[in-house]
Amino acid sequence: MLMALFWLSLFALIYIYIGYPILVRFLAGYLQSPIKQDDSFEPSVSILIAAFNEAKDIRATLENKLALDYPADKFEILVVSDESDDGTDDIVLELASNASVAIKLHRQVPRQGKTAGLNQLVPMASGNIILFSDANSEWEPQALRRLVRNFADPQVGYVTGKMIYVNEDGSLVGDGCSAYMKYENWLREQETRVGSVVGVDGGIDAMRTSLYQTLRADQLPDFVQPLKVVEQGYRVVYEPEALLREHALADGTSEFSMRVRVSLRALWALKDMAHLMNPGKYGFFGFQLVSHKLLRYLAFIPLLLLTLSALFLAGKGGFFALSAIGLVMFYGLSWAGRMSDQSGRDMPVFYSIPYYFMLLNMASLKAALAFLRGEKKVTWTPRKG
Repeated sequence: MLMALFWLSLFALIYIYIGYPILVRFLAGYLQSPIKQDDSFEPSVSILIAAFNEAKDIRATLENKLALDYPADKFEILVVSDESDDGTDDIVLELASNASVAIKLHRQVPRQGKTAGLNQLVPMASGNIILFSDANSEWEPQALRRLVRNFADPQVGYVTGKMIYVNEDGSLVGDGCSAYMKYENWLREQETRVGSVVGVDGGIDAMRTSLYQTLRADQLPDFVQPLKVVEQGYRVVYEPEALLREHALADGTSEFSMRVRVSLRALWALKDMAHLMNPGKYGFFGFQLVSHKLLRYLAFIPLLLLTLSALFLAGKGGFFALSAIGLVMFYGLSWAGRMSDQSGRDMPVFYSIPYYFMLLNMASLKAALAFLRGEKKVTWTPRKG
């Protein structure tokens, strides 16, 4: 029994993190679905920004959007302030009074959260394409053009860009977080070649306005809207040349809290959209959703079972003993990474990757427990770097 548990858990983890990506990469070589891009395509667009007490970042974010390389008469910026009380609204109105691009402010009272705010903004949008930006997101000047060129293909309904985490001085983050994002972005490239991606960044996304569906306040728009697009028969694709620079969170505690919040809302989203996990009806995408999302969020289960079974089987020697020793060493490196993070010291890669891997899985575990208790998150606080 223990041996079966050991091997089953080991193969589950290998499949989740290595097997599935290899499978998608293999299929991408044979089942390619090219996108009919057109760099001259210039539809009308509306950039939507939800803000709660973002006085520190909202000016830079709006100025960043105003500097995008796109005709001023073809785009607008809509900001929903979720009952901000720190001067965010005043900054938006100040910039709106002198901007060459239309900037509109909508104040949401009482505070209802990001999803409710977006639900109110979309009917006000005049663009054929709506784009989603966080209140602290900085896009590269060509990002808007790179995103919308994909909508020249009538089968494309949603496009997500590429997020790059940077330090306060603008340098790239080079630790476990960066390694994880490189892994995810590579996987999105392969999934796009096959058909659709199953995960987006949220801070640099675009979709056809006609495909937007009103969501409940507790639903995660970054997760559910793309699934709704697939449900309507359109593709969700990744555009690696649409770049977003965002400051990394200052410490692991903040990163962990953010991951718990996102994971919890993602689990509820998977529950709401569970019908998409049916390969019989939704083809390979249903298989992708199970492999890339559901199993990934539940990976802490085979990880725990593998650890326990390896420790109990270590006395048999051989591969089981080596596995137990390897797991103990891995957890030790992860703990050393945590100590380095808390002390503010730079982490070598052999600390940072195990640390970030465990941070993600522990966040998923905490989120899963909250999910089982029926907890939901609606409002949010600004994501600070």
